[in-house]
Amino acid sequence: MPSEHSGPFEEELGDALRRTGDGFSSERPAGLVDAGMARGRRALRRRRIAAVTGSMAALALVGTVGAYAGGLVGGGTGGVSVAGPAPVAPAAPAAPPKGRTGPGAVSPDDMIQTFKSVLPVGELVDAEARGTGDKLGPAVFGVIDDGKGKAAITLSLIRVDPGSESSRQQIECPDQTYVPHDACSSKKLDDGSTLMLFQGYEYPDRRVDTKSWRATVITPQGYLVDVSEWNAPAQKDAAISRPNPPLSTAQLGALATSPKWHKALNDLPGAGSVEEPADAPKTDPAEFSTLFKSLLPEGLATSTEGGQVDSAYVTVDDGKGKSLVEAGVQRGMGAVLGDLKKTGEVTTLPDGTTVIERRGAGDKDVAGAVMWTADVFRKNGDRVTISALNSDTHHNAPTRVEPALSMKQLRAIALSDKWYDLEGMRGAAK
Repeated sequence: MPSEHSGPFEEELGDALRRTGDGFSSERPAGLVDAGMARGRRALRRRRIAAVTGSMAALALVGTVGAYAGGLVGGGTGGVSVAGPAPVAPAAPAAPPKGRTGPGAVSPDDMIQTFKSVLPVGELVDAEARGTGDKLGPAVFGVIDDGKGKAAITLSLIRVDPGSESSRQQIECPDQTYVPHDACSSKKLDDGSTLMLFQGYEYPDRRVDTKSWRATVITPQGYLVDVSEWNAPAQKDAAISRPNPPLSTAQLGALATSPKWHKALNDLPGAGSVEEPADAPKTDPAEFSTLFKSLLPEGLATSTEGGQVDSAYVTVDDGKGKSLVEAGVQRGMGAVLGDLKKTGEVTTLPDGTTVIERRGAGDKDVAGAVMWTADVFRKNGDRVTISALNSDTHHNAPTRVEPALSMKQLRAIALSDKWYDLEGMRGAAK
């Protein structure tokens, strides 16, 4: 990868995050990735909140693979769309808009020729690309033909702030509870870079067994290369053409870390630190999880658990079957309260706190899925959401008729003043 003294050099990833990069000012091209993901995280939260899923899975997925699924890096069509009736070609680059990320010394054809030179097997066909002069950043989109079944592949080169939370999430393996996968590793390389190798599926619920394998590397200087491949000639809506994608994860990793990408990377502007959004939670994951579990009713056996800075989940069992319970906090969410009041049973408490109770289906297309949610909004816009599902994950079949926690219990957890014991929530008006 480029050295610390390589010239200037950047852009981004995910499904609900898909087109966030389009509106960035050309005056700060170095901040496209982090600002885009920050904006995307907030947009995704609000969009899925408005869709009334009530699920903290929305927050968990935004990080790692959730972001990847939307094309911020790959420029693809995203990871959560509904399959269409006919196969489509691999995602193509958007028409070049005004403005660009770098001087433009590396053309789309240069990108394609470089890709062909580092491809270890087969031939790259149906290729399209963006060069370093494109506002969306350099990328290659094509199909590998090795005689064993055509397979779509994409590559994007960007630059990020390597110390940011959004960058860390891009090279962190996802949680199996939300993103089922066959294998994933994330390790430091000798030069200080971090390489994530991921073997999963285009659809987390496995409604179609299209496999999606990925290699993502970020260097200490903020150079990011992302390569994704599938076992079908298109990312979505194409018949599976082979058991596995053509490149092994080792080959993907070698392709992503090839020094032949240095010229394009160095043609991109440097990435400066991007300020985290004002409403970004600052809760410690371990502290959050400990508090959440302390608020659960007694007598529940717990198993799988996990979480991020602003959310946590735990699988509980009262002897009648496993049930996923999720918690999340958000700040400054008063703007969505009006819409959410239309989605469930609303109660306004004497101190101005609003409680919204929702009983509905899970947010995955799983027959018999039931999810109950207690949503609490304080007068200052702080929000605590507690959900329970009648299954151990959003993509598995139900394990019981109803969630393990009653709505009364969910409501009590969401209303607890103990949430204000969390770092990042302390001192806030209740």
